[in-house]
Amino acid sequence: MVGYVASKNKNSKLVKKALYSIKYDLRKINLFHSDRRSEFKNEDIEKVLKTFNINRLLSAKGCPYDNAVAEATYKIIKTEFAFNKRFESLEELELELFDYINWYNNVRIHGSLGYKTPVEFRMFS
Repeated sequence: MVGYVASKNKNSKLVKKALYSIKYDLRKINLFHSDRRSEFKNEDIEKVLKTFNINRLLSAKGCPYDNAVAEATYKIIKTEFAFNKRFESLEELELELFDYINWYNNVRIHGSLGYKTPVEFRMFS
């Protein structure tokens, strides 16, 4: 995972903050793929994508399979990170999320990546 953010609200500001949290040069990103929910399909996000010349690909209406990788990733996060947890504050969530993303990227091996971590896969690809 290259960009993430936590918030009390799920809206375009959250998506915009997640895009700006990416530690890589946004001009090197070719494609932004998402479903058609309002937090993704709006003028704020369109402006960010145009600024960095990122192409947009929206899933077909009513077709979650178009966004299968993202949906699978959300399921993993919900199962491994959020299942049966209550966070006392947004700050607690942010700290635990930071630790989880670090573990996910640097420690957790992924079968789809040849049993490497995402960082190892990127380094050796």
